[in-house]
Amino acid sequence: MFPFNFEWIWDMSHVVFMGGLWYALTILGIGMTYCVVKSTIDAAKDDGGHH
Repeated sequence: MFPFNFEWIWDMSHVVFMGGLWYALTILGIGMTYCVVKSTIDAAKDDGGHH
């Protein structure tokens, strides 16, 4: 059942679960975005290619 469905009831357990879900997804998204941006910047640098 989706939250936009008319049968969805926003009781406290749904609020806590959906809040935790979006919090975790936000943290993962920010972390992945940081890694992609950092690797793109590091790949664009011309520093000799040492590891």
